[in-house]
Amino acid sequence: MTYAQIHQTSINSPETFWAEQARALSWYKQPQTIIGKDANGVDRWFVDGELNTCYLALDVHVEAGRGDTTAMIYDSPVADKKHTYSYTQMRDEVAQLAGVLADLGVEKGDTVLIYMPMIPQAVFAMLACARLGAIHSVVFGGFASNELAVRIDDAAPKVILSASCGLEPGKQIPYKPLLDAAIDAASHKPQHTVIFQREQLQASLDRDTDKSWLDLLEKAQPADCVPVLATDPLYILYTSGTTGIPKGILRDNGGHAVAMKYSMQAIYDIAPGEVFWAASDVGWVVGHSYIVYAPLIHGCTTVLYEGKPVGTPDAGAFWRVIEEYRVKALFAAPTAFRAIKKQDPGAALAGNYNLDSLQTLFVAGERLDPPTYHWLHERFNVPVIDHWWQTETGWAIAANLVGIECLPTKPGSACKPSPGFDVRILDDDGNELRAGEQGHIAVKLPLPPSCLPGIWNDFPRFKHYYLDPFPGFYLSGDGGYLDEDGYLFVLGRTDDVINIAGHRLSTGRMEEVVGSHDAVAECAVVGVNDELKGQLPVGFVLLKDGVAIESATLSVQVEQLVRQEIGAIACLKQIHIVTRLPKTRSGKILRNVMRQIMNAEDYTVPSTIDDPASLEEIKTLAE
Repeated sequence: MTYAQIHQTSINSPETFWAEQARALSWYKQPQTIIGKDANGVDRWFVDGELNTCYLALDVHVEAGRGDTTAMIYDSPVADKKHTYSYTQMRDEVAQLAGVLADLGVEKGDTVLIYMPMIPQAVFAMLACARLGAIHSVVFGGFASNELAVRIDDAAPKVILSASCGLEPGKQIPYKPLLDAAIDAASHKPQHTVIFQREQLQASLDRDTDKSWLDLLEKAQPADCVPVLATDPLYILYTSGTTGIPKGILRDNGGHAVAMKYSMQAIYDIAPGEVFWAASDVGWVVGHSYIVYAPLIHGCTTVLYEGKPVGTPDAGAFWRVIEEYRVKALFAAPTAFRAIKKQDPGAALAGNYNLDSLQTLFVAGERLDPPTYHWLHERFNVPVIDHWWQTETGWAIAANLVGIECLPTKPGSACKPSPGFDVRILDDDGNELRAGEQGHIAVKLPLPPSCLPGIWNDFPRFKHYYLDPFPGFYLSGDGGYLDEDGYLFVLGRTDDVINIAGHRLSTGRMEEVVGSHDAVAECAVVGVNDELKGQLPVGFVLLKDGVAIESATLSVQVEQLVRQEIGAIACLKQIHIVTRLPKTRSGKILRNVMRQIMNAEDYTVPSTIDDPASLEEIKTLAE
């Protein structure tokens, strides 16, 4: 079947379509009711089915005789360690750790918080929780104590699993002092804190609740998988940039497993036994979906990489991993490739490696700007797939489904909606817009499997932000348009649209043009208040390594580019060259904070900021 036929079937006959995908899994109890409503009136998938996500990820492959197949490759240039785990070894490690949690009183429905770096034990921890039917909440390793405390209070974990330290190029990040301070600040107190000691830095286990990971493992007995309902929660994941009241996205077991299994073949064209690498962190949704769950449920080999795209040791780090492990598909954020492009504009280091195994490059996390798309496409001669998704959905809302039909690409577009996603573009009054007209990106209900059924402990907030604005639709919070061929163009958050003398213009489109300048490695455009025109765009630019140009000269050249591509109405005349752009640890540029600083508005430094000092340049420019 073609993409068009499959997508149409998924929209016209969602129960039939997803019932077929569900049959690819090994259920304890096959679902008879494919879709139903919960007590809040939200659509839920496979409501009477019973399964266990850990069983699907590990045990089922061992029982099928594939126990010797490589499940996970751990590669850490910062720790100078590499290790390969088979499916049998993974199952045994996870079952033993699940026994530790059971000995500590963790049962089905309990919450466990995981605060760990990118080491195998973090993956074992997630799967051990799933094995018991417990709900895990992974908090990005090295998170500040105050924000960790907020998440402890919201998730109320019975146990916290952590490690002695995280590693960055040339430095260690002690986790235990951060964890201790967070527990002291939190109202909720966990019953136990279990610490995995890394050889690079040992932590003091000096509290009554502290336990040694390895000591507990030696005493534990392996635990079996616990059957759960498809609608039981698998995990809580707090969205990046959360400040104040946390927003814990809920993910269920059944719908998530079905979507993960389906997407590995349909979107990523990966078969069991092939090597898939999502260059992300287990603390983010990409890490949950495509480092841990989807590859393992599908029987693939997943790569767990504790390093950076540059600096560990150089801009050839990604290409070394691809050659060494015969990676078929790489999934990374645009910011990773922009960092590589900045240091190695000609991709000369890629020439040192055999990349014959690489068949596809997938990009998500931020909009893939056309200059970066062209750089990747021209230098690596493989399909470059921009796809768009959210923490809330857990998988791609729009993508080029290369496992079904690889469609022609359009730079700047995330291609077409994935099966199950009925994407519409709405105006402020909820009216559907025609092709080419910009508006709110919304998804007609029901949402497909894996999408959030609510926010942990706060369903009214979920309803208010996602469902109430346009009844019958899920509001994504992003703006964009569908072109005449049905391709989706995501232009950024709806608050990234600025109003210049009554004209609504996308800063994302302006960034496309700025980024096309030969001197520019990365950029951000934000709207600044103006008495005459309401708002004016201001650009911030990071130059490619080895390039020297004055801000005034660059401003003139960029202004001409913008006039040619968008028109004089865009009025982008002010360009600031900066040494770094403020970003979250997942690589998203903090445009909202930059805009608030430039407009002398109150702002909060997000807990997920990678380098708080990066805001100083912006503040200086604002003055």
